[in-house]
Amino acid sequence: MKEARLLSTQARDPARHYQHSKIGYNYRMSNIDAGIGRGQLMHLDEHLRLKRAIYRKYKEAFADIEEITMNPLNPKAEANNWLSCMTVSEGSRVTPDMVMDALEAENIESRPIWKPMHLQPVFAEYAFFNHNEGVSVSEDIFNRGVCLPSDIKNTDADMELVIGIVRELFNK
Repeated sequence: MKEARLLSTQARDPARHYQHSKIGYNYRMSNIDAGIGRGQLMHLDEHLRLKRAIYRKYKEAFADIEEITMNPLNPKAEANNWLSCMTVSEGSRVTPDMVMDALEAENIESRPIWKPMHLQPVFAEYAFFNHNEGVSVSEDIFNRGVCLPSDIKNTDADMELVIGIVRELFNK
């Protein structure tokens, strides 16, 4: 039963970042979840508007901090801003772990940006071909990135708290 649960929950290892030692699946949607999802589709435009507002709020709040870059948006497309992610400049005295730890100290969940496929234990035996020498682009983003709280239920006060905590780290 334990193995079945592991495989049905994407076989995610117990790590802060998303890491997989086995191939798993996401077969967890119940009829209730499907009904809720169908109901949410009626509010899709509103949810997209809120997600985009969250991203803009972070981008504007951190615009004056040179060490923070928000995930870039494709100018030829319209992003859904499902997640608002930031990267910390290489060599910054503030690390992604420091950001996540400071948020966690206030019971605010954040996560590293997804661990690249070629670094997942489940794919360790397979060749990875990097387009340049050194760290791959995806590994660099993983090492320097943080997924910030992006829930549409975030209030203005929630957003200000997150922004304040992150800004304080960089302004020390």
